[in-house]
Amino acid sequence: MIFLELVLQNFGPYCGRQVINLDPKIDEENSCPIILLGGMNGGGKTTLMDAIRLALYGHRAQCSSRNNLSYSDFLTQCVNSNADPTEKTRIELVFEHIENDKPVKYRVVRTWEKNPKDGKDHLGILDAQEWLDTALVNIWDEYIENLLPLGISNLFLFDGEQVKELAEQEVPPPILVDAIRGLLGLELAERLAVDIEILVNRKRKELADSKDLADLEEIEEKLKQQQNEYEITCNQLEELKIELQKAEKEKQEKFDRFVSEGGKIAAERNQLELQQKQKTAEVEQARQGMCELAADILPLALIENLLTQVQRQGETEFRIQQAQVASDLLSQRDQRLLTWITQVGISQEQVEKIKVFLEQDEETLRASFLQAEESWLLADAETLSQLGNVFYYLHNFKNIAKQQINILKNKEEEIITLERQIQTAAEPEAYKQLVDALETAQSKVAAIKQKSEVAKRRCDELDAEIKNIKKDLQEYTKQNLDRKNYEHIIASAGKVQNTLKIFREKLTLRKLNKLEIDVTECFRYLLHKSDLVHRIAIDTNTFSLSLYDLNGQLVPKHRLSAGEKQLLAIAFLWGLARVSGRRLPVAIDTPLGRLDSSHRSNLVERYFPSASHQVILLSTDTEIGKKEVETLRKNEAIAREYLLKYDSTTRQTTVVENQYFW
Repeated sequence: MIFLELVLQNFGPYCGRQVINLDPKIDEENSCPIILLGGMNGGGKTTLMDAIRLALYGHRAQCSSRNNLSYSDFLTQCVNSNADPTEKTRIELVFEHIENDKPVKYRVVRTWEKNPKDGKDHLGILDAQEWLDTALVNIWDEYIENLLPLGISNLFLFDGEQVKELAEQEVPPPILVDAIRGLLGLELAERLAVDIEILVNRKRKELADSKDLADLEEIEEKLKQQQNEYEITCNQLEELKIELQKAEKEKQEKFDRFVSEGGKIAAERNQLELQQKQKTAEVEQARQGMCELAADILPLALIENLLTQVQRQGETEFRIQQAQVASDLLSQRDQRLLTWITQVGISQEQVEKIKVFLEQDEETLRASFLQAEESWLLADAETLSQLGNVFYYLHNFKNIAKQQINILKNKEEEIITLERQIQTAAEPEAYKQLVDALETAQSKVAAIKQKSEVAKRRCDELDAEIKNIKKDLQEYTKQNLDRKNYEHIIASAGKVQNTLKIFREKLTLRKLNKLEIDVTECFRYLLHKSDLVHRIAIDTNTFSLSLYDLNGQLVPKHRLSAGEKQLLAIAFLWGLARVSGRRLPVAIDTPLGRLDSSHRSNLVERYFPSASHQVILLSTDTEIGKKEVETLRKNEAIAREYLLKYDSTTRQTTVVENQYFW
């Protein structure tokens, strides 16, 4: 199976239609396994992995951002925020695989609108000629299960967080355990055992009379109840084991903190409190300065608008007073002028004209006085001058007040910062708190251990009761069944169950033996310390890994560095993929994690080119950096390179072809 093309339209941060060519073939003759996509954190790398899962599995897809959302809400969440409301969100995945010894190509298309009415997407499967295959759409879930079962998809589509989680845990997580069982074919034998038991129960009911049937159903109901309680109790026991691991880890952290912090409690507290007192004194000084300003003319700033109106009114009245004085002076001058004109011998007619002109001019001037506002302030020039001085000093005092307010605000913010630091600084009584925290953690561990022991005893009791009920059920069947054919079926079923049990054990041992060899080979291939681990054993029940050196001595996992643990997890996944016998693409999100340079080099040179015939790497610039990408290019391992450019202002990602960080 090969992924050839991924098309995203208005999906997540990808606005519009963007096409990514995933074909590892460079030309007709040459191909390279690696498709490299680079992007910063939050730039849309995980979204591409989710798009592949969503295209293949639809509502069954185990996408990273779905959490507990319903499928309808998850589809709505995936719609690009800047998408045109009239456009649909669309995902297309083109892949090719061998069917009946011939290559077959399909294009999986899923489309939906925001807040889909029917709560689901619309699936279309197009063949190589782009014809819609309606029959395949109806059985798509069964079809894709034969190609890439959902249970083992995490062995081929995984991310750095999954590797990190697997590296830190002593026992693989349940989702990986289920994948391992599916990979080894164990679930088929278990399902067959359950089907046989159902068949036997059905035959018992057919053979029993009405009274026998009632008794039989009562026994079966009791058996069912006990089995349900047993399953619930076992699940609780598993949860308690996980909780116990977390509690023990927390207890160790509390102990380490008690040891590290017990001798330096409140080392900086006195200095912080001294700085706080100093800043408080400065704030008090600034406030005193504000009080002094308030004791002067600063309160007049509250009525500055009124003072402005008073100044304007005073100036207007002063101009009117000046105009009235000027009018009186002009009137006196006019009288003197008329007297003089009469004396110089000008004709009476001309004198009358001059007199009329002067009277009209005086009337116009007086009319302008009448139109002016009424004088009520009656301020003199000295008062107006003092009012101007008030405005001058008031302006200066306001500037000073603003400066004082800014100083006060800054000092108060500094005090708040110091108070926060003082609050975060441990009190002298913190020593007792550290002791109490350690004792609480120890008590929690003891309580969980007690609960685990109770749950374990209850599981053992239920297991014994279930065995007794099954024994009673078998004895009851033997006493009340007389039809030989059904007796033969029931008797044969027991033999088949035993055979299945033996088969399951031998199958597990055979498959796990092959898996142990492959995982050991992969780990030693990736690890630069070839003498550290000679053999890796896998537990048949929990699938946990045990490491042994050349002398057959157990190598504790805590002796491995964080990078070596991650290489062990990758080797485990690689070995599982090899044992599966399926030629499937491998997609890895954030592949290098916390690996140091030597481990990175081994992974880049040995794992990525060999993990599969097609390896899709989704990396940041710090994981597959300049040195790593140059190594891959030098080894001709990269078929295509893409850069996911994320614009933080628009929150959109654009796929740039033939480009990487370097």
